[in-house]
Amino acid sequence: MTHAPLPDPVRLVVDCMGGDHGPSVTLPACRAFLDKHPTAELLLVGQPEALKSAVAWPRCRIVAASEVVTMDDPIEVALRRKRDSSMRVAIQQLKARDGEPVLAHACVSAGNTGALMAVAKVLLKTVAGIDRPAIAAVMPNAAGRFTTVLDLGANVDSAAENLLQFAVLGSALVSAVDGIEEPSVGLLNIGEEAIKGSETIKQAGELLRAAGSAGQLNFYGNVEGNDIFKGTTDIVVCDGFVGNVMLKASEGLAGMMGGFIKAEFTRDWLSMLGGLLARPVLNRFKHRVDHRRFNGAALLGLRGLVFKSHGSADAFAFEMALARAYDAARNRLLDRVHERIVATLQASTVTGATDAGDKAAPAAQAA
Repeated sequence: MTHAPLPDPVRLVVDCMGGDHGPSVTLPACRAFLDKHPTAELLLVGQPEALKSAVAWPRCRIVAASEVVTMDDPIEVALRRKRDSSMRVAIQQLKARDGEPVLAHACVSAGNTGALMAVAKVLLKTVAGIDRPAIAAVMPNAAGRFTTVLDLGANVDSAAENLLQFAVLGSALVSAVDGIEEPSVGLLNIGEEAIKGSETIKQAGELLRAAGSAGQLNFYGNVEGNDIFKGTTDIVVCDGFVGNVMLKASEGLAGMMGGFIKAEFTRDWLSMLGGLLARPVLNRFKHRVDHRRFNGAALLGLRGLVFKSHGSADAFAFEMALARAYDAARNRLLDRVHERIVATLQASTVTGATDAGDKAAPAAQAA
């Protein structure tokens, strides 16, 4: 189905106090975002004194919040004690009140991930048909595109049905933000063969193949870890434990390789001369693997659009998270999620009824 973009203005709400750096990063990022998106509007949430430099900005409004959820606050504190935190107040802007339109179309925060997921789930609830939200982010691949991976840590244990739901959510995200109408989906496994993997993975593979046969997903099959970086599929689905380990290992490897390259080019004067000559190539390489360009993980499956920035993000990285949230809202990600969920659930119901009929037929013939 073709979706007309959301009419302007698209309004984002920003938790300006979250993350390692707070307003010193979020405010410059918001100003740069506004300069590049002339029809966008922002609601800046935080302590008024910390946000006073933004009071006169065009297309911008300050929303006061007296408390801040720190990066080491337990989830219980964020949920029950800090009820006027910038994180909570920001998410509340996504809720419709008394039949009125929502005040904002998407929320961006660099705050505590666990707290953000918990507060968002309590305030917004999950979309009908989705049991658990998932965290989705993009990673660069050798094909010159991006691979969307989910879940990256919202769920330590996931049932086969959850993995099917993650595939539905990821397909809607890539379709909305990247413009790929039928993105390919791979199931992360220890081998490509359908007989490999845990029982949960095997069951998930069956569900995904059934959804693919029904035309509700473009399921490629099992993929391995290296396929994420090859670009074998547009989307890779896994549980949160595996996804988070993969993400941290990848970030660690990238950091180590960057350190190795720098060490070799500064080893002696001849190496430094070679580094000077290779600087244009090294700068292009750095740009391609710069993790800041891929900042902005979507918390999918909620009744509102919430995007999580790295807590240590600088202004450029936070601006990228704002842009990703803007694209998702403008391209009606929530509508796409709802439509895919309904279609997949209907296909599952039809498949279940057909399977039941197939089992009942031999018994009827025997009778």
